[in-house]
Amino acid sequence: QVQLVESGGGLVQAGDSLRLSCAASVRTSSGYAMGWFRQAPGKEREFVSTISRSGDITRYADSVKGRFTISRDNAKNTVYLQMNSLKPEDTAVYYCAARAAGSWSISIRRSEYPYWGQGTQVTVSS
Repeated sequence: QVQLVESGGGLVQAGDSLRLSCAASVRTSSGYAMGWFRQAPGKEREFVSTISRSGDITRYADSVKGRFTISRDNAKNTVYLQMNSLKPEDTAVYYCAARAAGSWSISIRRSEYPYWGQGTQVTVSS
């Protein structure tokens, strides 16, 4: 079992930056790829970004490409999501997720992530 805890959310203005963190109970580098998803009120949870177990491969949703950056520090058992140039449409609860995977495996499918954090709220005002 993997336990994930997100932090770093808050209220910011459009154009500001924010960095989210996700602390894992185990060393994810030993067998887990990580991802970030978000869910706005009344909408389905959607893919934001993912990073391979090794940290060598990353993917982003089209809506955040060029603005968000995912990274991980396996020594600290933590994955990050740096969010720049935030827009009001980025407002959502952001969830960290984990899945058992090989070193270079990635997935953007929500159903393939069995472990989830409780989420952290990000609100961007206009």
